[in-house]
Amino acid sequence: MPAVDFVGVPINRQFSLLAFDLDDTLAVSKSQIDDRMAELLARLLDVVDVCVISGGQFSQFQNQVLRHLPVGDRHRARLHLMPTCGTRYYRWEKDEWRLVYAEDFSDAEKAEIIQVLTQSAKELDLWADDPWGEIIEDRGSQITFSALGQQAPPSSKYAWDPDGSKRRRLCAHVAERLPGLEVRSGGSTSVDITRKGVDKAYGIGRLLEATGLGIDDVLFVGDRLDEGGNDYPVKAMGVECVAVEGWEQTAEFVESFLGIEAR
Repeated sequence: MPAVDFVGVPINRQFSLLAFDLDDTLAVSKSQIDDRMAELLARLLDVVDVCVISGGQFSQFQNQVLRHLPVGDRHRARLHLMPTCGTRYYRWEKDEWRLVYAEDFSDAEKAEIIQVLTQSAKELDLWADDPWGEIIEDRGSQITFSALGQQAPPSSKYAWDPDGSKRRRLCAHVAERLPGLEVRSGGSTSVDITRKGVDKAYGIGRLLEATGLGIDDVLFVGDRLDEGGNDYPVKAMGVECVAVEGWEQTAEFVESFLGIEAR
């Protein structure tokens, strides 16, 4: 992956918090964070607060990031964790991760969403006969469809829908049948469903409310900042953003931000 020239990126501006997408920004999809990235996040937490916001659930944050960060309680207290696009918010308090809020679907809502997702995927011939794990996952405040299964290897996921056309077709089909909900493309094989108006901009908005910060205090780093991407709503709300392609570019940016000589 080529190095990135961060000319024009406001590295010298004073930010109070850096927010990151997870998959393909901090780590390979559904994979453990690299030691280099873990070390850089620990060093970043010496300087600013850090938020991780993703469509994944909290267990994914634990498996991919939290268990591999070389940090203590002081650094954990500077972390803001926002699974399922900010419909859940966790902070470190009294030696554990505490849920600040959650906006879960009712059982009836979940059942309807799962039924529509299943039927729609089968009608569009997007239902895998031999998936790697569960295709539909109940994340409480978000229902996620993963075309190849939750545990599909990254190489298969990246090859399944490189231009996003399959996800766009499924999103359109499901949105017609669930007009009161938010239906959007998530990761490389996924479609996420939340309450209407809930996306990463919603999550960042809730974060600003909780912390008392303003838009100018936050810098967001993500791999899907193109229009239609699941990080784009953060850019559209006016937050300063840095676009990356993979965790290696994120590592380069963090090194630049911290004034570390690039590898």
